[in-house]
Amino acid sequence: MGPRNENQLEKAAIKIQSWWRGNMVRWTLLHAALRAWVIQCWWRSMQAKMLEQRRRLALRLYTCQEWAVVKVQAQVRTWQARRRFLQAHQAACIIQSHWRWHASQTRGLIQGRYEVRASRLELDIEILMT
Repeated sequence: MGPRNENQLEKAAIKIQSWWRGNMVRWTLLHAALRAWVIQCWWRSMQAKMLEQRRRLALRLYTCQEWAVVKVQAQVRTWQARRRFLQAHQAACIIQSHWRWHASQTRGLIQGRYEVRASRLELDIEILMT
């Protein structure tokens, strides 16, 4: 083989080697990009899960706070209703005791003016039953 043939073979070998290195670099870059894409997808899914966990935790805390507020409001309303009931009960007891006292004072009492005419005598009579 002559120098010209060797030169052509060397150039052909260099072209093949550069083509092979180019393919290898592109393959390596493609696989690195795919791996990066897989990691990014995993990271986004983890972020979504963490966000969902934080949202659920915040919702649970909000729900607990709301239930606490509802319970306190219910206790206050119960206390107010009980206080009003006890005030009404006490007022009813006072009214009943006064009515019983009044009834006991007027029981058996015949009120009015009675006139007995015997020899033209007028008498005021009060009859009390005990």
